[in-house]
Amino acid sequence: MTSAPHSDPAPRRRIAVVGAGPSGLYAAAALAASGRPVDVDVIDRLPAPYGLVRYGVAPDHVKMKSVIRVLAKPFDPATVRFLGNVRVGEGGVPLEALRTCYSAIVHATGTSVDRSLGVPGEDLEGSIGSGAFVSWYSGHPDFTKLDPPLDHPGMAVVGAGNVALDVARVLAKSADEMADTDIPDPVLDALRASKIRDIHIVIRRGPQHVKFTPAELRQIGELANADVVVHDDGLFAAGVPEPEERRQQQNLAMLTEWAARESKDRPRCIHLHFLRSPVRLVGTDGRVSALVVERNVVDGDRVRGTGEEEVLDVGLVVRAIGYAAEPVPGLPFDAATGTVPNAAGRVLDGDTPVPGAYVTGWIKRGPTGVIGTNKSCAHETVAAVLEDLDSLPVPEADVEAVLAQHGAEPVDWTSWLRLDAEEVRRGGLRGTQRVKVAELDEMLAAARAADSALSRG
Repeated sequence: MTSAPHSDPAPRRRIAVVGAGPSGLYAAAALAASGRPVDVDVIDRLPAPYGLVRYGVAPDHVKMKSVIRVLAKPFDPATVRFLGNVRVGEGGVPLEALRTCYSAIVHATGTSVDRSLGVPGEDLEGSIGSGAFVSWYSGHPDFTKLDPPLDHPGMAVVGAGNVALDVARVLAKSADEMADTDIPDPVLDALRASKIRDIHIVIRRGPQHVKFTPAELRQIGELANADVVVHDDGLFAAGVPEPEERRQQQNLAMLTEWAARESKDRPRCIHLHFLRSPVRLVGTDGRVSALVVERNVVDGDRVRGTGEEEVLDVGLVVRAIGYAAEPVPGLPFDAATGTVPNAAGRVLDGDTPVPGAYVTGWIKRGPTGVIGTNKSCAHETVAAVLEDLDSLPVPEADVEAVLAQHGAEPVDWTSWLRLDAEEVRRGGLRGTQRVKVAELDEMLAAARAADSALSRG
């Protein structure tokens, strides 16, 4: 009797996902759950995972942060490996070196550059992008030294999206209210010393056009520490055209109600300025001292300036008008869209796919959508990876050796859990669930505490 020929199992491919935010972790989870012969490493330059959820979601949005429980699942049990504190590219592990270790690399690095207003005075002290400002109050280690000036009674946020509302809400709340979040202690101290009383949100279009989500907008109307004043130039009395989109209809209904409210003389006030555009920032001794805005009118589908100017007395201006991406060294880049050219996640050089190179998240589609949008985006990219899997090379280089060669000292999942436990411990001292460790050296010390104890023993 002749035995059936033995077929060797398919060789395993090793896939790297660069970026431990939602888009990267959704991709890693989909790869791990595919049933295909793949080993997955998630690489991030920070010792902590979760990216935008950890450093972009406002500290008081606890429910929104609960998605972390889903994002963490691939790491326990260890179907996916975490390699934190590993920088890819300039100053770290070159992309070409990383490619020798992996069959494919999925880039999920997002977009991190604040768009500029393009007006005079934008380079003054006290003019800050919302990405930097949000990262500061969210405890991102790159922004612990930002030290935004909160010593003037007035500040302005330019923008008509949820990030603008987040900035305004965090500054409008009392320090005691923010103490019940994971906000780092130095940030809480700065908010406690804040002299800000008037928070101006400058919105280019009319109240019927704003893109806030109604839930976010409603929150500023429910603040115990701040009134909301709608500066509508008589728009509501004249009758605002009813928008077609349901979300905008809900927003307009709230704004109409607030426009008729009487002030309750609360400690702080959020001013909503519609049909206003910033035209210049005025400085005194190199520091923002005022924001000049121009009144606009709606002309058909367009908004145009009238030439009539107003001056807002502010010492801080935060622009919340969107983000742009930086090129990924070693990959093609489309500066016009701020994305890596791709087809369903496959990186393209012209019309030709770059072997083993994929993208997901904002670097793939631009800074659009909510956290959940990244799931379908990641699944599309993973489908492309799996379709190409059999044609991808089996890597020969050892990951640990290549990382060590370039000076990387990875923080693994167990080490992150030590840092996580330290944050929970600090939270207990303040009476909240956790308090973020923000300084990078403190993060690494907490992550490696047990290793240090073992070495001393």
